[in-house]
Amino acid sequence: MAKERTFSLSAIRTDGWFERIGEGIGSFQALCDIVGESFFAFSMITGVRITALTVDRRNPDNTLVDFVIATPGEEKAEPEVQRLTLADFRHRLVAALLTEDAVPTPPERDTDLEALQLHIGVRYLLLAPLYGYSLQKLVTDGKSSRLIVHHDGVEETYDLLEFRARVRAQIREELERATERNRSAIDLTKVADAEVFAQKGEHAKVISLLGTWPAPLAIFLRTPEGQMLTPDARGLIAKGLGLLGTACIKLGEQHQGEEVLRLAVQYAHDGAAAGDIFRRLGEAMLEDKRSAEAVGPLRRAIALGAPPKQAWPLLAKAFVERKRYVAALACVREARSAGVPEAQMVEQIREIEASLGPALTAWKALVVSRQH
Repeated sequence: MAKERTFSLSAIRTDGWFERIGEGIGSFQALCDIVGESFFAFSMITGVRITALTVDRRNPDNTLVDFVIATPGEEKAEPEVQRLTLADFRHRLVAALLTEDAVPTPPERDTDLEALQLHIGVRYLLLAPLYGYSLQKLVTDGKSSRLIVHHDGVEETYDLLEFRARVRAQIREELERATERNRSAIDLTKVADAEVFAQKGEHAKVISLLGTWPAPLAIFLRTPEGQMLTPDARGLIAKGLGLLGTACIKLGEQHQGEEVLRLAVQYAHDGAAAGDIFRRLGEAMLEDKRSAEAVGPLRRAIALGAPPKQAWPLLAKAFVERKRYVAALACVREARSAGVPEAQMVEQIREIEASLGPALTAWKALVVSRQH
C-alpha cells in the first residue's frame, strides 16, 4: 500500500478573494445587486468580464449583459463583445463551471504549488470560499486524495472527487434559487392578500408573498423608471413593504424588518402611505426598547396623517419611557380626543399621574375652573 502524504494548503488557499477584489471595483455592489453576488464571482472565475448592463426592471431575467471572454494567448487582440439576457448569462456561467475535467496526478514535492493547484482544481480553489469552505490539507496516497476543510468553523473531510461534486451541486442550487426568485416578479395585486394575512397575524404568509420584493425594489428605486412612478404605484409598493417589514419584525427579524421599512419610507415619500410606514417604524423601535429613536418616526407619522388612534398612544408610551411626562400627557389627551379608550393607556396614565403628582392635580383643577 502506497504511503500517504499530507500537503498543507495554506499557500494556495483563497479565502476572501472575492471580497478583496470588490474593494477595488467602484461598481462592485451594483453589479452584485443586479447580476447576483455568486454569479458575479462565477464570471470572474470563468474569465468573463462584464462591460455593460441594460437593466429591465419589470423583468430582471431580460436584463441585457454585455461581456467579453478572456482567451489565453490572445491578450493583445480586441475580444469580441457578446450579449445575452441575464437568465441566459447565468446559465452559461453555470454550464462552464459544471464541466467535469480530469484530475491530474498529485504533486511529488511539497514545493510544487502549481501541481497542487491543478490536482485540486483551480476553479474549486476559488469556488470553495463562496460556500464557506476553507481548505486546510490534502492527504493523498497517489491514487486517491482527501481534502480536510473547515466549513463554517467545523472541520470536515471529503474525498476530492466528492468535494468537487458537492461544490457543483451547490452551483446548480444557486442557479435554481435565482431562477425561482426571478419568477416572483413584483406583483402589486399581492398586497391585498398580504394585508388580509397581516390582519390575521399570519406573518409567515406575508413573507411568503412579498419576501422577494426588497432586493429588486432597492435597485429599481435608483433608476429613472423608479423615480417616475405614479404616486398611487409608489403608495401601493410602500404599503406592501410596510406589511413585509412588520411581518419580519413580528417573526424576530428586527434588523431586516427595519431595513425593509426604511425602503418603504423611500417609496412613500410624503404620500398617503407615508404616515402608516413611519408609524410602523416607530412602533418597531419602541418594541425594541429604543424609545428615544421611536419619537422621531412617530411624530413624523402623526404629521403625515397616520391614524390618530394608532399613533398617539405609541408616542405617549415613548415619552413615558423617556420620562418626558408633560409631553406624554399631551399625547394622552390627543389620544382621548381621537377616541382611544383610557383602558388602552392605563399604564402610561398611571405613571404620568404618579410622576407629576400635585402639579397635575392643580393643573386639572385650573382647567376645570376655566371651563366653568
